[in-house]
Amino acid sequence: MQIFDAEATRAALPLDRLVPALRDIFAEGAEVPRRHVHELAVPGAQAVTSLLMPAWQPGGLYAVKVVNVATGNAARGLPGVHASVLLHDASTGRPLALLDGDVITARRTAAASALAASFLARADARRLLVVGAGRVAALLPAAHRTVRPIGPVEVWARRPGAAAALARTLRDEGFDAVPTADLAAACARADIVSCATLASEPLVRGRWLAPGSHLDLIGSFTPAMREADDDCLRGAALYADTDEALAKSGDLAGPLERGVIGPADLRGTLAALCRGEAPGRRDAVGRTVFKSVGNAIEDLAAAALVWRAAQPPAGQPALRRAPA
Repeated sequence: MQIFDAEATRAALPLDRLVPALRDIFAEGAEVPRRHVHELAVPGAQAVTSLLMPAWQPGGLYAVKVVNVATGNAARGLPGVHASVLLHDASTGRPLALLDGDVITARRTAAASALAASFLARADARRLLVVGAGRVAALLPAAHRTVRPIGPVEVWARRPGAAAALARTLRDEGFDAVPTADLAAACARADIVSCATLASEPLVRGRWLAPGSHLDLIGSFTPAMREADDDCLRGAALYADTDEALAKSGDLAGPLERGVIGPADLRGTLAALCRGEAPGRRDAVGRTVFKSVGNAIEDLAAAALVWRAAQPPAGQPALRRAPA
């Protein structure tokens, strides 16, 4: 079994290769059982949410990710998400690789948002607003740049210092990035608003969003979490990475319960978009919303990309002997 640490996993997952890999696997399909979710009590602190996420292609590869979400980690100076991925041969059950799940989670999440934007954002979408300043937020400009001509980038975060730090990092990467303290004004300027936070109350208001804009919601992956208010959904074309989002995400479950949206308002999933079974954006003035809760098929695609890149070329020995 091969072991890929964070550096090795990251090096094998350039976003311009990962986005097409996600498109391919969503089009091909895979077996993806519903995730298991467990609450791990932490005495005197917030519980840790542990998600077990399997996916496989019959006769191909089989991945299981364990992702642990600890919203109280910010106070400890630690990331809020930790994960590992175990990749197997789906025909024999043999373990093939252990991979850094934090890197896979962050990169495949950003890549999934970019894949959705390739169908849902206007072709000329340039102005990007990143809401959040964590690991996933830092990848969103590079991910979206693989599918749209991203120009100016604004960064908003609850802590202004975090927004300023991320903007500096993005400038070092070649982006025209600045922090902003006015979320409403930044939303009104943006062609794409991409949110990656652990918020439990709405941050983005529908009345702030411009006609023709695309709203990308990443953070709300439990019913207790929300990034957008009900007005963000009213009148918008709604899509999700999986139909589980209607029950898993507070951004959708709450509005669904209140009658703001109905199940039929979900126009398609990423699989339906990639297979041409659902239409994407139809005009330049309508608003679109993509809700991501995470899909194990994305972990499978990323883990497979890392593992396959490390295999010797067909017909070549795995190890070369030094000359005598």
